Amino acid sequence: MGNVTVHALRAVLAVLLAGSLFVQAVLIPLLAIDMEGMNPRLALLRVPVLVILLLGVITVQAVLVCTWRLVTMARRGTVFSRAAFRYVHAIIGAFVAAAFLVFALAALMTTANHRISGDAVAPGIVLLVCGIVVALLGVALIVLVLRMLLAQAISRDFEAAQLRAELNEVI
Repeated sequence: MGNVTVHALRAVLAVLLAGSLFVQAVLIPLLAIDMEGMNPRLALLRVPVLVILLLGVITVQAVLVCTWRLVTMARRGTVFSRAAFRYVHAIIGAFVAAAFLVFALAALMTTANHRISGDAVAPGIVLLVCGIVVALLGVALIVLVLRMLLAQAISRDFEAAQLRAELNEVI
């Protein structure tokens, strides 16, 4: 992996991580303050929504940190090792967790509709949020396929090392 690519990717990851920390430290507390004046029938949903948002930001941060570690391993030439699986598994887990969190948010939106006579949240929005769940699970499956490719590459790298060692013995 080239220096320019590594530095560009790290810059993007750093900006995204800083943005997620800003959301976590500033925007979610401001949202909590704004939600204090909400409809009393929906007051019970305030804490679950804030917890879901906070955990969602944490899943994003986990993906960013694990990606940073994988980029570091790629730069050092050690990405084709068993140690890389730890980060890939964490990324897959974070996407699956994010999908469950978004599904829980959709469930809360549906609950809000039942608590208030009328639609607090349009049914199309709930459907759109459920589409995001499918997209997140799709990304988790894509990363799982990439994990399988990494496993094959590690296996091939090991085979190549064995063949090189045998060839060196013959020579």
